Amino acid sequence: MYAPESTTFTLDPSVLPFTGVHRLLSQLPTGDGMSHIVALLAIVALVALGTVLVIRDRFTIQSQPGQQEQTEPEDTLTDQERVCSLIENNGGRMKQSAIVDSVEWSKAKVSRLLADLEEEGEITKLRLGRENLICMRGHEPPVSQSSDPPREI
Repeated sequence: MYAPESTTFTLDPSVLPFTGVHRLLSQLPTGDGMSHIVALLAIVALVALGTVLVIRDRFTIQSQPGQQEQTEPEDTLTDQERVCSLIENNGGRMKQSAIVDSVEWSKAKVSRLLADLEEEGEITKLRLGRENLICMRGHEPPVSQSSDPPREI
């Protein structure tokens, strides 16, 4: 195998704007010594970048303390509360298929949760063709509300 003993830099001083840079570059070690210096400089640059990013993130979090206290993390909400919150954030009405698309649960789980919420009186399910429109109480479309009292059969 061929391995060069040392590598030298040859720079034309007229290319560089400052001749001091040429003198500095000509004094740099070459060969294996140069690769160690480049690796060391890369590590120092990565550590400096990481430090800047950590400081920036901490500053951003400290400058917005009220924002995190206002929103409750989704981890602390029950499944039913999460569905109700989702519907409320969408104007009080949502199609059941949109709810399924918005959460990572199966269609069956969403259907069971909605049935429980309807039984508790939290929501109303309205059939629209082949889809269900889920409405929070008080957000039902006026057309769906009847002024006649329910008939007994």
